[in-house]
Amino acid sequence: MKKMMMMLLLCHAAFAVKHSLRGYQMIFSGVPNIPDYVAVANVEGVPLSYYDGSMTTPEPRQDWIRKLMKEEPQLWERITQSAVDYQQFFKAQTISFRQHLNQTGGVHIHQQIVGCDWDDETEKVDGLVRYGYNGEDFLTFDAETETWIADNPQAEIIKQEWDGNKANNEFWKNFLINEFPAWLKMFWTYGKSLLQRTDLPSVSLLQKSTSSPVSCHATGFYPDRAMMFWRKDGEEIHEDVELGEILPNHDGSFQMSVDLNLSSVPPEDWRRYDCVFHLSGVKDHIVTTLDKAVIRTNWGKTAFTNDQEEPSNMTVPITAAVVVLAAVLIAAVGFTVYKKKKASRPAPPPVNSSELSERLNPET
Repeated sequence: MKKMMMMLLLCHAAFAVKHSLRGYQMIFSGVPNIPDYVAVANVEGVPLSYYDGSMTTPEPRQDWIRKLMKEEPQLWERITQSAVDYQQFFKAQTISFRQHLNQTGGVHIHQQIVGCDWDDETEKVDGLVRYGYNGEDFLTFDAETETWIADNPQAEIIKQEWDGNKANNEFWKNFLINEFPAWLKMFWTYGKSLLQRTDLPSVSLLQKSTSSPVSCHATGFYPDRAMMFWRKDGEEIHEDVELGEILPNHDGSFQMSVDLNLSSVPPEDWRRYDCVFHLSGVKDHIVTTLDKAVIRTNWGKTAFTNDQEEPSNMTVPITAAVVVLAAVLIAAVGFTVYKKKKASRPAPPPVNSSELSERLNPET
């Protein structure tokens, strides 16, 4: 077990040199009371911007993005125009999808994710372009072969058509390997004081009812490279344990939880258990002993000590990931030229807005 833990920690340490940029976008048709178009972008899982069909300009979500826009006002103008242009392109593509699939009405959801991962030690870059349709994987771009993979039988006819558009596929490959990483490096340069920080979480023990599992919940940590597990007598356990996903908070930090089923554990043995949280890059663990007196609940009275007050609101805020998708909202935004003010800043690649629309729009 110790060897396994060491391997996991080494893997997490290795990830510390990798950086990611993601753009997401989604179009809803036939769904009332929500924007028909939503686009978001993030770096290292931290939201950069948000844009939807009811807005006239993308909204920056970080102070350092606002700083970048203040120092480079023309950049924000180009982002705004490119966001509008790409929205129109994506809507046209949605219509094309529905025509290929002989769909004339009903509820449909068209999604796209564009991203890259960059290792700042090896300079290795991995790119991603993936489409989803009606909640299912649809098309994925293979940059190595410059072809599309049909993840769904319905996508086969579009795959064949797009594979024939060599100029479009060459554009995507160059975009993923060269241009998108340049944007990532620029954002990393501006935001690294935030993105390189290490924030430890607050850890609480939670229980919905007397028969529910006890949840060890950590929130407010950064980055998202973290581990959490239960131990008994100092040894990690897996039986009766359920590990939850790492989820983003609205402020760019993260949260996670791990549940322990105590239905077969006598109360006198509870103190043999503890919860361990480990954040990559931090030497010390956060260890929380299982103690009934400190468990927060949302049912009746609980066994708090005399000097503790029962919390008035036991609801644990679980912030889901930001609404999906924004293919190239920030990165492929179609800037013609970005001039550096400081020599230390990596320059994003020149991308012409009309060229982007032309190349990304296969003749369907």
